Amino acid sequence: MFWKIVGGLILAWVAFMVLGSVLGFLVKAVFWIAVIGGAVFLGTAAYGAIKGKGASKQLRR
Repeated sequence: MFWKIVGGLILAWVAFMVLGSVLGFLVKAVFWIAVIGGAVFLGTAAYGAIKGKGASKQLRR
């Protein structure tokens, strides 16, 4: 009985370690994707502001 409890605890510990490493990797990946996406967005916005500075575009009705 003692070894079943110890085995269950070890199994739970390994499961939590695997789950924690997978979730940690996913959080880091999502963070860097968000950083790269933000940099691309700011670069595109700056390019559009510089490129379209002389011509103001208005919507026609």
